[in-house]
Amino acid sequence: MKAVVTVSGTDRRGIIAKVSVFLSEKKINIEDISQTIMGDCFAMIMMVEMSDCGEDFALLAEEMEALGREIGMSVRIQHADIFDAMHKI
Repeated sequence: MKAVVTVSGTDRRGIIAKVSVFLSEKKINIEDISQTIMGDCFAMIMMVEMSDCGEDFALLAEEMEALGREIGMSVRIQHADIFDAMHKI
């Protein structure tokens, strides 16, 4: 299953590392990544593959939100098809 991870907030050192380590520990593979910094605002979108992750999606989403609080960022995950449907015109 594919999912989209979004990360946003004030730029600081180690954001990509913290999120990447979290995903790796959950056996989630990053397939594509885009990030930008505008002034002190950081934004990142990752397309991830979750077929090897055995964790409940709702629990995983809660853990990602907790990670976001820990690093002072917004960290969210959505099923890729839901993300795509929300962004179709």
